[in-house]
Amino acid sequence: MIDLRSDTMTRPTDAMRTAMAGAEVGDDVFGEDPTVNRLEAKAAELLGKETGVFVPSGTQSNLIGILAHCQRGDEYLVGQRAHCYKWEGGGAAVLGSVQPQPIEMLHDGTIDLDVLRNYIKPQPSLNHFATSRLLALENTHDGQVMPADYVAAAQAIAEEAGLSTHLDGARLFNAAVSSEVSAAEVAAGFDTVSVCLSKGLGAPVGSVLVGSEELIERARRWRKMVGGGMRQAGILAAAGIHALDNHVDRLADDHRRAQQLGTSLSEIEGVRVDNVATNMVFMTAELDADQIGIFNEALGTAGLAVRGGPDYRLVTHLDVGDADIATTIDAFAAAAEAAGNR
Repeated sequence: MIDLRSDTMTRPTDAMRTAMAGAEVGDDVFGEDPTVNRLEAKAAELLGKETGVFVPSGTQSNLIGILAHCQRGDEYLVGQRAHCYKWEGGGAAVLGSVQPQPIEMLHDGTIDLDVLRNYIKPQPSLNHFATSRLLALENTHDGQVMPADYVAAAQAIAEEAGLSTHLDGARLFNAAVSSEVSAAEVAAGFDTVSVCLSKGLGAPVGSVLVGSEELIERARRWRKMVGGGMRQAGILAAAGIHALDNHVDRLADDHRRAQQLGTSLSEIEGVRVDNVATNMVFMTAELDADQIGIFNEALGTAGLAVRGGPDYRLVTHLDVGDADIATTIDAFAAAAEAAGNR
């Protein structure tokens, strides 16, 4: 099976499993797991922050990051298609009474900065409004790297308005590798940053939230309250350390394969490639509903796992090699032919 649904489908390599099996462990709730402590320190150093906290998921990392910044009745400003608004169950509102202020996003994942300014609530407000407290951005968004000048301008607006800033950097290392800059440069200027270890980096589970000592201490308390405190978690943290040591630079291979896949798919009749960004290919099969069923069935028969129809997102990752890309291209060509000849 060639699984192109997401880079969350990666499985631990043999070397990563060996590192996990040999991990030194302790009780992380007591701060006594040495491997977790090493992972947190390593992630903080890579991202240019003071310290970090290891959590089970990116959703929890974003949640405790937002709650570390905001109190009940505060709000965070965020793009309406951003993951920490649209795809994370409304956790900040449900669990923290923090109001999201979603803002329309442009096609490239950015927010019009003049629109952003207009959404920041004036203070004092005679108690009419939630208190604007935090700006949350995402890099990458749908695989697209946010331009550095855009990020800097958005951060300047936040600073002028007295807002703190959070970066959902689930695929931050993809952004760094694609832009040929350090991870710390991508994270610069943000008060907190969340990075995911279980997507393109290939760890089986986990994210790290980094920031100042004060903010991470608040986030650590929230981690406990929402059930994220773990015990001998060094077995998991060892996978994260191995990923950071061995799987960052190779993200360039995922990006190259995505470009190759997008270019080849665009040459297939009935297939329109809408965008290729880092490790993601967005495409549309220009077929009717009956044909889409045939198209998807043919892909499945060929051993491909995809999600969608007629619009698809195909994601390259650690478990997709050059031979898999060639097989995928052939499978899409055959599926398009089968659907067109129904």
